[in-house]
Amino acid sequence: MSKKITFIQRRNFIKKTGLGLFGLTLAPAAFANIKAGGRLRTAHIGVGNMGMEDLKAISSHALVDVTALCDVDVNNLAAAAKLHPKAKTYSDYRTMLKEMEDEIDAVIVSTPDHTHAPASMMAMKMEKPVYCQKPLTHHVIEARKMKALAKKKNLVTQMGIQVHSFYDYKLATLLIQSGVIGKVHTVRAWSPKNWGYDGPEPLGSDPIPETLDWNLWLGTSAERPYKANVYHPANWRQLVDYGCGTLGDMGVHIFDTPYNALALDVPRTIVNECREPNGFGYPVNNTVTYEFPETPYTAESLKWVWYDGPGAPPKHEDLMLPNGEELPDQGAMFIGEKGRLLLPHFQQLPRKIVDGKYVEMDIESFNLGKPVKDYASESKKHYHQFVDACLGNGETTAPFDYSAKLTETILLGVIAGRFPNETLNWNSKKGKFAERKANKFLNSKYRKF
Repeated sequence: MSKKITFIQRRNFIKKTGLGLFGLTLAPAAFANIKAGGRLRTAHIGVGNMGMEDLKAISSHALVDVTALCDVDVNNLAAAAKLHPKAKTYSDYRTMLKEMEDEIDAVIVSTPDHTHAPASMMAMKMEKPVYCQKPLTHHVIEARKMKALAKKKNLVTQMGIQVHSFYDYKLATLLIQSGVIGKVHTVRAWSPKNWGYDGPEPLGSDPIPETLDWNLWLGTSAERPYKANVYHPANWRQLVDYGCGTLGDMGVHIFDTPYNALALDVPRTIVNECREPNGFGYPVNNTVTYEFPETPYTAESLKWVWYDGPGAPPKHEDLMLPNGEELPDQGAMFIGEKGRLLLPHFQQLPRKIVDGKYVEMDIESFNLGKPVKDYASESKKHYHQFVDACLGNGETTAPFDYSAKLTETILLGVIAGRFPNETLNWNSKKGKFAERKANKFLNSKYRKF
C-alpha cells in the first residue's frame, strides 16, 4: 500500500491536533489528495439498479470525478460507462481496489447485501472513506467489524439511507425530542412490501448468461447453481443467503427516524411471529416485536412492533386515524404519554393525534424552512453530505458508528425469524444471544472465490 498521506488522514490530523483553534484554517484545496481544487475521485462497486441511482447522485456533486466502475454484469457496466467514459471499468472489485488504490479517494458500495461488508472492509483497510448501501451488512458481526474499523481508521462513512436527510424526517426527530407527545412507550412501523419467499428452493440449473460473472456475483456466499430469474437481477432480497427480507430493506428506512429520534441503542429482546424457516427464503409476513432499554425520550422501556408483507399492518387501536382515514401505505406511529405522532413514509409531514383528533403543531419554530416534497433534490442531500465530509466540509449524519447499531437491530429481527414466536434475549456487551442456538446466525463463513 502507498505510504503517502491522504487528504482524509491530513484532515483528521488537523482535527485531532486542534490547529484550527489557533487560526490555521485550511481550505480543502490546500491539502486535497491529488487534484487541484479539492476534488474527490470515486470508485463505484455495483452500478445496476440502485447502484446506478447512487452513481448518478454522487456524480451530480460538482467536485466529484468518477474514476472507476465495477459490476459483475457487463450490461450494467456498459450503461454506467456511457455516463462516465473516462472511468476505468472492472468486474472484480478486489482487482479494482488494488489497481486503483492511488487513483481513488472514496468508494461507493451498492451491491446485494451479502457483498457489502467484504467490499467495504477491503476499501476501509486501504484508508478509503466508504458510502455503503443499506442495510450496512448481511450479518451482525460484520456490522460490528465495520463500525470498529471505521473508528480505528477515523474515516468518513455514510450508510445509504437517503431519506435520513429529508425534511419530514428531520422535522419528526425534532418534534419527538421536543416532547411534543411526551415520553414514547410504543412505536408501530409497517410496510406491506413482500421481500419474502415461502416457496421451495428451485431445482437444477440454467446456463449462465455470457454477460454475468456468476462466481463474482456469489462472492463470499456459498456456491450455488445459477437459475434464471431467481437471483440476479431478480429477487435476491427475498433469499437468506443474499438479502435481509423486507425488514432489511424498507425496515431500515422506516426504522431510521424513530430510532434516531428516540436515541435508541440495540434491543434487549426480540420475537418474530412468522412461519417456520425453510432455509432458503425469508417469510412473506413478519411481525417483529423488540423491547429497548430506556432513553431520555422513552418510558422505562420501549416496545417496538414491525409488520411487513401483504396486509400489513393489521388493525390496531394505536393505528386508528381521525375521521376514519386510511393509514399511509408505509410508515410509523409513535405512541407517547401525551398523544401519538404519525410519520408516513415519505415526503408527508408528521401529524399529531390527541384523543382521536389531529392537532396543529408549530413547525416554524424549528427553523427548517418550508416543507420540501421534491424527491430528486432531497435525495441528493445525503450523497452530497458524504462528498462534502470527505472534502473536509461538515460531517455525515448516518456514519457507520450510528448505522451499524441500526443495522444490528434490524438483523436481530431477521435472525429471530429463524425461531418463530420465541423470545430471544440479546446481550449487547457480549454481542451474543442467551439462546446459544441463535448465535451461529450472527456471522457466516466466507467462501474463497
